[in-house]
Amino acid sequence: MAVCSNNFFRGVAHRFRSVTLAVFSKNEVERGVGPAVTTSTARSTTDIHRFQERHVLSVVLTLSVLFAGPLGCGSGSQPVELLNVSYDATREFYEDFNHVFARHWKETTGESVRFLQSHGGSSKQARSVLEGLPADVVTLALAFDIDALASSKTELLPKEWQSRLPNNSTPYTSTIVFLVRAGNPKRIRDWEDLVQPELTVVTANPKTSGGARWNYLAAWGYALQRAGGDESLAYDFVDALFRNVPVLDPGARSAATTFVQRGMGDVLLTWENEALLTLRESSDKHLEMVVPKTSILAEPPVAVMDRFTKHRKTEAVAQAYLEFLYSEAGQELAAQHNFRPRHEAVRDRHADRFPQVTLFTLESVAGSWKEAHEKHFKENGLFDQMTLAQR
Repeated sequence: MAVCSNNFFRGVAHRFRSVTLAVFSKNEVERGVGPAVTTSTARSTTDIHRFQERHVLSVVLTLSVLFAGPLGCGSGSQPVELLNVSYDATREFYEDFNHVFARHWKETTGESVRFLQSHGGSSKQARSVLEGLPADVVTLALAFDIDALASSKTELLPKEWQSRLPNNSTPYTSTIVFLVRAGNPKRIRDWEDLVQPELTVVTANPKTSGGARWNYLAAWGYALQRAGGDESLAYDFVDALFRNVPVLDPGARSAATTFVQRGMGDVLLTWENEALLTLRESSDKHLEMVVPKTSILAEPPVAVMDRFTKHRKTEAVAQAYLEFLYSEAGQELAAQHNFRPRHEAVRDRHADRFPQVTLFTLESVAGSWKEAHEKHFKENGLFDQMTLAQR
């Protein structure tokens, strides 16, 4: 039986007749912020991404029209549509992945599929889904954000969602590294160099960005291990680091824009895949990547949103979409976009791509995500105590 989209997304495609749709928050609309609708191809969203970075959009939906054959959903006139709500640093990866999966789905089922992508800070994206953004799948930066969607109040998916896919539903991994100016004028080699006087550090806000939480916990884990488990000394180190952060950007991509395009700061804390992407796209070679001796094993998770997929009858394609991330083809694309693959053969093929670094886990330095949130990121947690004391 053909799987067809609901009228909401068909209405979006018909109304705007465009491939790229920028959606703004209520406040931004009221202020008159926002561009005219821009038409783009599925493979060319650079202009919208740059516009998003300049204006700090709350949500960007990239409607990638991916046809492996005639437009249609089985014998109908519409393809199945899938909304992937993701975090900042996955835009380019999922644009390419969507094309490959669309061909696979067409060859396997005879159905066409097209995608809408929403990108932003991970925690902010989770809140958007909680507030009604009807995601078919979420591919977020940390498990805590998906746990919030599985709470007893929302029940958007089962509480045991992590057991539904391999590796606790994390198809690829990453870590946290540094970007510095050419020549590394501040001589930054490891975490301890980030607390030197008169250094300006750029990072996103752990309150809104999943990547920033990984940044924070990477610093915490380093300091905790160096201090032999003394949390007071770890607190002092992370507090000193954030004293060198003058502004907290809302997401990893906007933090990269602050550092790279606006030329602010001496060092950027960022995802490894984001750093490698930035170096590849930085034609004037004015940046360098510094890999610390130790960092955190970042495991971004994925999940199907059961409530929304059942309503729109997209369960099969949504599940297949996430399972395809684990296929050799999906893992190859992940590696090409500088995510560390789980697939052993793919990992071996790309061994030279990823620097050697000793990785520690979240659990070894902060416990579960629930425990980490309670201690560090909830209201009046350690992060709030640091930032409030610095005002």
